[in-house]
Amino acid sequence: MKDLISRKGKLFVISGPSGTGKGTVCKRIKQDMHMDLSVSMTTREPRKGEVEGRDYFFVTEDEFLENIDQGNLLEHAEVYNHRYGTPRDAVMKKLAMNHNVLLEIDIQGGLQVKRSMPESVLIFLLPPSLKELRKRLSGRGTDAPEVVEERLSKALNEIKLLGEYDYCVVNDNLDDAVMKTESIIRAEGLRVPDKIMPVVRKYEEEE
Repeated sequence: MKDLISRKGKLFVISGPSGTGKGTVCKRIKQDMHMDLSVSMTTREPRKGEVEGRDYFFVTEDEFLENIDQGNLLEHAEVYNHRYGTPRDAVMKKLAMNHNVLLEIDIQGGLQVKRSMPESVLIFLLPPSLKELRKRLSGRGTDAPEVVEERLSKALNEIKLLGEYDYCVVNDNLDDAVMKTESIIRAEGLRVPDKIMPVVRKYEEEE
């Protein structure tokens, strides 16, 4: 029965406030499920350990705006004074090859994807509490206290958009959050296809 139903690749979007562990969860899913993880474009400077083409495509402001003008981005948003966007062609090529694609993007970008590709699956990653989120953001040691407070304020506004997403997962334990997110991806892969007649015909041909 493995090849009975021909399934198309699906686009899975994982979003959440800064500090919820989106990047870590996505890397685990990529490793566990051998999924294609889309690489975003950004105008911010690389952080320690980040590699061009693996973590992000690092570009100038002018280069980013040129990509917007040319329609090269599936979505784009400005987050904390830096631009982020998803290169369109790479995603569409992988979907055309029936590969599932994973996007780790902010809530603004996720909602843009949903509008342009309603069939995409949006998963919202939540922190266990704002108190824990403050602890995580402060523990990173990359932001000044006032920046941490700005991120917390924005997190609350982002959480208010939870209803626009299809699923939510609370990341209070990394292993559990990964397991639940992978379960969503597997369940979506078992949905009844839009066109069922090819499946029915395969059974009819056995008569």
